[in-house]
Amino acid sequence: MHTETHPNGATHDKPLRDTRGFWRLLLAMIAPLPMLAKAVYYLLSPVDGGAEFADTVTAYTADQQLASALRWFDAVFVVGLIPATIAVAWVARRGAPRLTTVGAVIALLGELTGFALLRGSDGLAYITMQQGFDVAATAKLADAIENDALQLVASLLFIVGIVIGLALLGIALWRSHVAPAWMGIGLALGAFTHPFVPGHLAQGIGLAAAAIGFAGASLALLRMRNDQFDLPPARLDS
Repeated sequence: MHTETHPNGATHDKPLRDTRGFWRLLLAMIAPLPMLAKAVYYLLSPVDGGAEFADTVTAYTADQQLASALRWFDAVFVVGLIPATIAVAWVARRGAPRLTTVGAVIALLGELTGFALLRGSDGLAYITMQQGFDVAATAKLADAIENDALQLVASLLFIVGIVIGLALLGIALWRSHVAPAWMGIGLALGAFTHPFVPGHLAQGIGLAAAAIGFAGASLALLRMRNDQFDLPPARLDS
């Protein structure tokens, strides 16, 4: 409670608004979306990851509506992955505190570094197709960007964050017993195997498994009472 003093000297307690339910439901809603969006991105992609720049431009030119739609799925992934990772860490932290801490630090460091510094060639391929830029010239630019030292470091950290960090969070979700074990295992396996399986279809399936793991965090959040989610609102008076 917060006590307000009126000019006449009278006081009364004004309750603080409790927004824990809002944050709990918001995280539950967000958690599975980024990995699900990225899974759809890979499943619908007309080319495999790591394809030659010119091949990607050609594929995008052949189906421009698909290429445009894929950008929105990728946007959901980029915007949503960090809060989704926080959601998993939040629900697993009490049941597996050390493992969750290590996993969250690795995952969030990689994600923040990747999203802030990486400049993917797929976006450049789309702009090249859309604007009719010279493919050979922009291919050289894409190659220069990918081989830049800062890009290489950011790419490595991002891969480590996804492969190691999210896998550890999946194991933490499993060990914390806040969601069914198979959901935590799905997150761990989907994140860990994604970069190593061949073809965009197999990679999309791996990310769909990871999305199921993130949905485990949603399930845990929906099952929680607000008092289990966080402390109630309180003003720390000096």
